[in-house]
Amino acid sequence: MTDYFVIGDVHGKYDMLNDLLQKWDGHSQLVFLGDLIDRGENSRAVLEKVRDLVNQQEAICLSGNHEFMFLTWLDNPAKSYDHYRRNGGDTTINSLLGRPLDAPVDAVLDAQAVLEKTPDLVEFIRKMPFVLEADKYIFVHAGIELDLDDWHDTSDYQKVWIRAPFHEGDNRTGKTIVFGHTPTFYLFNEKPGISKLWQTSDGKIGMDGGAVYGGVLHGLLLDDSGIKEHYFIRNDQCSLEG
Repeated sequence: MTDYFVIGDVHGKYDMLNDLLQKWDGHSQLVFLGDLIDRGENSRAVLEKVRDLVNQQEAICLSGNHEFMFLTWLDNPAKSYDHYRRNGGDTTINSLLGRPLDAPVDAVLDAQAVLEKTPDLVEFIRKMPFVLEADKYIFVHAGIELDLDDWHDTSDYQKVWIRAPFHEGDNRTGKTIVFGHTPTFYLFNEKPGISKLWQTSDGKIGMDGGAVYGGVLHGLLLDDSGIKEHYFIRNDQCSLEG
């Protein structure tokens, strides 16, 4: 029986991630739900930390839509930069290049610079899987297409972008689906800062606590019977359990 320690959307909040990792026992399978980067102040340090955990501790890091946008920008910088910029991409570009986070970005030249200066981190992102399926769980960044005859046919794009059709759909997979992407305060229609997980009777657990919006970074310890422990870190670095 495998225990899983699952971490929600980090978005460059390196100190919060380090604080949460103090709760990990070092043995449970560590799973990141994607969106390591963008908006927060230290995307490079987050990427390096998680890459090392993948390489040295057999952690698994799924791709999120922000990793998807990052690669789309690198592969077609002139066309894709504006969309990436509007979603907080400049903070990651500048973090990777060691510049002030508000430094001006040149879409094409900086894409080349990122490829030249941080090829290991780019390759790490390119290799991120889009889903992890276990006996009792499906781990995915945004969700899956529940109206398909076989959810495995969900496109990679939908795995990192889907929202309402997944949230509102009927989970008939027979497994609990653990996801991030949509901050829980949106799902609850409340203000940032709530520490509740979003859980449904048909087996969905939403755990993007909106850390980068002044919310929390969630960590869940799961076993075959469900949630064993729920941890969350607030933006003020105060460790809490709930």
